[in-house]
Amino acid sequence: MKYMLAVLMGAVSYGILSTIVVKAYGEGYGLGEVVGTQLLVGFVLSWLLAGVTRGREIRRSRAVKEQATKGSAASAAGVGLTWKHRLLLMSAGVPTALTGLLYYHSLRYIPNSLAIILLFQFTWMGVLVQAVMKRQRPSGIMLLTLVVLFGGTLLAAGILDQGVSKFNVIGMVLGLLAAMSYTLFVLFSGKLVPAAAPAYRSAWMITGGLILVFILFPPVFLFNGVIWGHLLVYGFLLGLFGAFIPPVLFAAGVPHIGEGMAAILGASELPVAVMLSAVVLHEQVTLLQWAGVVLVLLGVSLPELVKRLSRSTAGWHAHKAK
Repeated sequence: MKYMLAVLMGAVSYGILSTIVVKAYGEGYGLGEVVGTQLLVGFVLSWLLAGVTRGREIRRSRAVKEQATKGSAASAAGVGLTWKHRLLLMSAGVPTALTGLLYYHSLRYIPNSLAIILLFQFTWMGVLVQAVMKRQRPSGIMLLTLVVLFGGTLLAAGILDQGVSKFNVIGMVLGLLAAMSYTLFVLFSGKLVPAAAPAYRSAWMITGGLILVFILFPPVFLFNGVIWGHLLVYGFLLGLFGAFIPPVLFAAGVPHIGEGMAAILGASELPVAVMLSAVVLHEQVTLLQWAGVVLVLLGVSLPELVKRLSRSTAGWHAHKAK
């Protein structure tokens, strides 16, 4: 239960980010300042955690007399990472930074509730990319899932009752590009250097994302005093709930509950973001849009629910045969 709760809380943390960003924009801060401070805070927190992890592993290795055990413990702490491994992990942080830049920039043009719906299109984009890469046609249940997701998106975005013309095209394109970037992150980040400790993987990935953002948006805010205002508060909240807490909680929970259940619990990010849009930002969210949110959640959950139902049915038939 605690592992399911960890993944759930990680997803909820992601859900509050866009509301914080909109508030930061309201005080006049720019995209580079917002994303830059978020990743800077995440960078500091992640390397602090990596340092704690390293210290624990060193103390553990000292308590073991066998040299072989010492070597394995040090490797687990990330000492055995080569620069090739580090560069690979840093490259995996690039889609993370791009996702933040595109997603947060879309919030300047479209409502928060619509931006999160567009970001959630990574669900079917991931299926499409995997089908192309493996040259396999998606299964029937996956096609049904895509239909449910598409229908839920039309409802949740308000396209059916308000029409496309009322939405800013630039904002919608940015939202979809953010979903594409997040799809690449999900598909490739977990496959890079899986033997490395999660704390070190997260720290190097955030380092790569931070370098990219500082190249695109030079961190002038570090030297002109802007960071010592409310920007530091927003950056700390974004770094804590976006770049630090979710990766740690997902790394702790996903291996124990499986990727399927993690996807279901991770979808809680969507209703949290939409609810905060209505309550905190006072955006209008109709009942039809809430129905769309429910459909999107159903679409995300459908493959795992069918899989579990099939297992239960097979187990029941096997028990009955005995």
